[in-house]
Amino acid sequence: MSGDRNPPDYELADRIALTEPAQVKALSHPLRTTILGLLHERAATVNELAVALGRPKSTVAHHVKVLAQAGLLQIVRTRRVRAIEERFYGRTARMFYVGVERSADGDELPRDFNDFEVAARESAAAFRDGKLWGFIRHARISEAQASEFWERMAELVGEFDRLPRAGNTMYGFAVGVYPTDHPTLPAGRPAPLPAKDSRIRE
Repeated sequence: MSGDRNPPDYELADRIALTEPAQVKALSHPLRTTILGLLHERAATVNELAVALGRPKSTVAHHVKVLAQAGLLQIVRTRRVRAIEERFYGRTARMFYVGVERSADGDELPRDFNDFEVAARESAAAFRDGKLWGFIRHARISEAQASEFWERMAELVGEFDRLPRAGNTMYGFAVGVYPTDHPTLPAGRPAPLPAKDSRIRE
């Protein structure tokens, strides 16, 4: 794919909320998250994904089926090669996020999927090589402010997803906002202004 096109090469929604346990569970497998990451670049067949991942075609086909059944992948086009129809799969959205804590049937959504755990595993080698760039900050803000800031980060994630592909290295980009038990200072009065030194002539 040329480096002057914005990926991917098919139509998809910007964001989709995951509201069913099966959808979140589908994302909890590292191979499936890797497949979704590859499809940010362009649509691909099961065979192309198997080659890129270095895994058997049958294994990749199984994980693609799980993602498709969960509504995270879709067939975006087909191509006939030697009387065989090849299916090209693409994501259904650029971003997936957990929308509610329970499904419509009242089932709890899985808690074992955490983007930061994935990022921690992936970034270990970069940290050892001195190639990990990252920040962590804490701020006492309202829930409304946190939601507003998340929307701005989601726009930045979308910008990252649309970057033209170039080079030979796949970079990871992790962002998040979350409540913590980090200590906070008690509400206090503004510090008084320093007294003017009468010895200093105006």
